[in-house]
Amino acid sequence: MNQCTAVALLPPPDHVVRLAAPGNPPQAGYVLCELGEDHGDDHASLLWEDDANGEAVWVRWGADGSEDGDGTGGEGGDGTGIGGGRGARLMGLAWCPAVDARSEDACGLFAGHPSLHDWDVVDPTMEAVDAVVRGRPDPAAPRPDPPDGP
Repeated sequence: MNQCTAVALLPPPDHVVRLAAPGNPPQAGYVLCELGEDHGDDHASLLWEDDANGEAVWVRWGADGSEDGDGTGGEGGDGTGIGGGRGARLMGLAWCPAVDARSEDACGLFAGHPSLHDWDVVDPTMEAVDAVVRGRPDPAAPRPDPPDGP
């Protein structure tokens, strides 16, 4: 399954803007949804791991592309999946307990996530990059020594 392509722009918090140097305001950042396409719930992106509490901090935003998930539109309510981020919520969520039987890798999503586990979610951009790279020689591979003399 392909990865969801929703994007949210996250403006810097007001307290960060107030602390910024005059003439050098902090820029908005963006996050990409990490769930599988057509997940039918709010979008989600991992921000950082919180190992001390056995969880991670995630940002969640409206599933319909709106900022608040109420279906009323707002920035991104045109179906593009691009939200303004003002309705984004940061939350600490426990890790999904599932483990891939083939590789013994843990799922990198949060517990109770609405889509397939992360090992079944494919980033279409990385698939395109992989297709290009597969046809090229490995630049790190050892090269044969040049022949001696003319």
